[in-house]
Amino acid sequence: MPVVLVTGCSRYLGARFARLLAADPRVDRVVGVDVIPPPHDLGAADFVRADIRSPVIARVLAREEVDTVVHMSVIATPLHAGGRATMKEINVIGTMQLLAACQRSPSLRKLIVKSSTTVYGASSSDPAMFTEEMEPRSLPRSGFAKDSVEVEGYVRGFARRRPDVDVTTLRFANVMGPAVETPLTRYFTLPVVPTVMGFDARLQFTHEDDLIDALILATLSDATGRYNVAGDGIIMLSQAIRRAGRPALPVPSFAVTAFGQAFRQARLADFTPEQLAFLTHGRGVDTARMRSDLKFEPRYSSAEAFATFVDVRGTGSLDSDRVKSAERRVASVLGARSVGNGWEDSHG
Repeated sequence: MPVVLVTGCSRYLGARFARLLAADPRVDRVVGVDVIPPPHDLGAADFVRADIRSPVIARVLAREEVDTVVHMSVIATPLHAGGRATMKEINVIGTMQLLAACQRSPSLRKLIVKSSTTVYGASSSDPAMFTEEMEPRSLPRSGFAKDSVEVEGYVRGFARRRPDVDVTTLRFANVMGPAVETPLTRYFTLPVVPTVMGFDARLQFTHEDDLIDALILATLSDATGRYNVAGDGIIMLSQAIRRAGRPALPVPSFAVTAFGQAFRQARLADFTPEQLAFLTHGRGVDTARMRSDLKFEPRYSSAEAFATFVDVRGTGSLDSDRVKSAERRVASVLGARSVGNGWEDSHG
């Protein structure tokens, strides 16, 4: 029975995964690590306060005699991480230190990495569905997507150096559900939802329950390699906004970047360039390998996963005061930017 180390256990999904895995009779022990004590219940899992960016993580692996590592400490939200610089340090430097510790661990037999379909990027030249062998048509250049690409590169290097370790990478579509907090869930709870005029992005979702189930299956099975994980079907952005009961605000494509920066400065939503590209073009991934090799069947389709979010947090009985407040905050930021960039002179 494996001894499993789980990184990122102070966040909701990491804590929930550690708790459910520790309750599985096929597992000997679960050790959760993070830089702060988890606010969520870990159940029978042990907690060790450790920073994966520090070499101390190697001592934890040795002391606990860990043979399986599940890496969930890749953060998608700069605001929650304390800024983009801290987020990149946790994601990239943290992964490098963790893999260096894993490489030196004689007891390690299995590594599972929670990744994202953002590694495929989002552009107008994308195929209808990305398979695991495909490369992005437009390589992500910033934010969480770029971090995910770098993390996977380090993981592939580790797999070459330690061929005796089974390595599994799960690329999850955007996670949706009643309890998760992501840039996309914040987007769909805005009082007015901005969209790119003339585009209607294709969206796929992974329900939070399916994410946990897929990670547990990967931890306890012999499957290795890369897998796209997503619910069946797609949902168009316009459909999602309507189902969330929110009004859409179409924005001309030339103003999208400025509008995204305004929303970030007003702290209404964390729009990064790769997220804006995703909300313009969308993304689709093929999940045939998930079923044939990983033997995983999601319980929720993309539409059903989004419905569980809407049922709890996304129903849009619009509050006129909230709408006006959001409009004023964005307008004030856009106004300040227009004056600073001379837009008033050039655009009347």
